[in-house]
Amino acid sequence: MQHRVLGSEGVAVSAIGLGCMGMSDLYGPADREESIATIRAALDVGVNLLDTGDFYGMGHNELLIRDALRTPDRPLISVKFGALRDPAGGWSGNDGRPAAVKNFLAYTLQRLGTDHVDIYRPARLDPAVPIEDTIGAIAELVQAGYVRHIGLSEVGAETIRRANQVHPISDLQIEYSLLSRGIEDDVLPTCRELGIGVTAYGVLSRGLLSGHWSAQRELTRHDFRNISPRFQGENLRHNLALVEALRKIAEAKGATPAQIAIAWVASRGADIVALVGARRRDRLAEALGALDVQLSAADLAVIEEAVPANAAAGARYAAALMAHLDSER
Repeated sequence: MQHRVLGSEGVAVSAIGLGCMGMSDLYGPADREESIATIRAALDVGVNLLDTGDFYGMGHNELLIRDALRTPDRPLISVKFGALRDPAGGWSGNDGRPAAVKNFLAYTLQRLGTDHVDIYRPARLDPAVPIEDTIGAIAELVQAGYVRHIGLSEVGAETIRRANQVHPISDLQIEYSLLSRGIEDDVLPTCRELGIGVTAYGVLSRGLLSGHWSAQRELTRHDFRNISPRFQGENLRHNLALVEALRKIAEAKGATPAQIAIAWVASRGADIVALVGARRRDRLAEALGALDVQLSAADLAVIEEAVPANAAAGARYAAALMAHLDSER
């Protein structure tokens, strides 16, 4: 397994991490036993970073991870907090108050069955609470030994700077893929200036870039992609045409579109770790195959021509959700 280092505190993680959200929430039903088997398979081959959120399935994902961990060699676990849910699974904003931060962590530690979290981060910026207050509360948890490192998620350059002044930030978790390259303007340069790593989620754009998607695929009621602009009508047809162009490049390299898309993200810098949301062992194996794909300067130029920046049709979230992204302001 290849490794990379996040942040000035030197958090050493596998070059690919496993995002566990889809095993509990937002992408339709998942098979519990296959999810556990996938987590264990990832650990067996050296993946040492699991990413979750306390609101994924309202605690279900943390409990699932706890059940999957069967050895004393515990991986690094990154947890997002702050997103508020209701009994119907709806969303009710974000809470970054210091008292809430400590309350969220107390429940997370109980569900995970551990005495600390390796990286703890607010899922979104709470506009009613200064980021300094939220990070300050996590810093107190670091001092107490309940948290090892502090991360951020989906925030912009100014917020990153303010947070880093309170406590060193290990990494920013944010969407980054061939179809989502907005961080290249301000956010990524700011992270590099401050020595902050990036854990990139959505590297396959929620399945669009996998090469396994089709316009005929039917989604279940609670699948996030039902409201994702990139999966609607003409947008979807346009985006799938980009994938077909990527498929030709992949075939020439003896790879799959998913592997090329992941390898492209990995090629953007040694400070970037790709999170893959595999829910099955076969998809995990395919994703890990990206580590064997070497992209030359000529390869990257061909990919850039096939899927240039801003080529995607549709925003990465619906308008109501985009409004909660500090990174998009």
